Amino acid sequence: MVDVFSGRLLVSKDGRSVDPEEALQNKVVGLYFSAGWCSPCRDFTPVLCDFYTELLEESEPPAPFEVVFISSDHSAEEMLGYMRAMHGDWLALPFHDPYKHDLKKKYNITAIPKLVIVKQTGEVITDKGRKQIRDKGLSCFRNWLEGADIFQNFSI
Repeated sequence: MVDVFSGRLLVSKDGRSVDPEEALQNKVVGLYFSAGWCSPCRDFTPVLCDFYTELLEESEPPAPFEVVFISSDHSAEEMLGYMRAMHGDWLALPFHDPYKHDLKKKYNITAIPKLVIVKQTGEVITDKGRKQIRDKGLSCFRNWLEGADIFQNFSI
């Protein structure tokens, strides 16, 4: 993930600055493009929360998975409210970081919510993370893990 977030800081749900190199090293990363005003986002976020919690808090050892929220909210206050009210304990690109526009372009984000699963290099494992979680639940993580090492631009 050095390639994707190089030279940037991420923030945790409680507002701490986090070094992406440390936080995302050797993990499958879900880039979650979402916003609090978007009802399909508000519908999917609790599902993603449960998925994240099961992978990280209820499995031993915790799964090598992290989510980075890229906000399409209208203000920093909206983003913070959405994170506090609905998000899991994952990371976010700060609201005022203009890099979110580059990420939307790079990953061809035309609608939200979108969960793009990427490997360490930033290459896409699948851009259908949301659908896969809804259809397959936790079992899709095993495919992502394999894709992180084996497949090039794996998607279903």
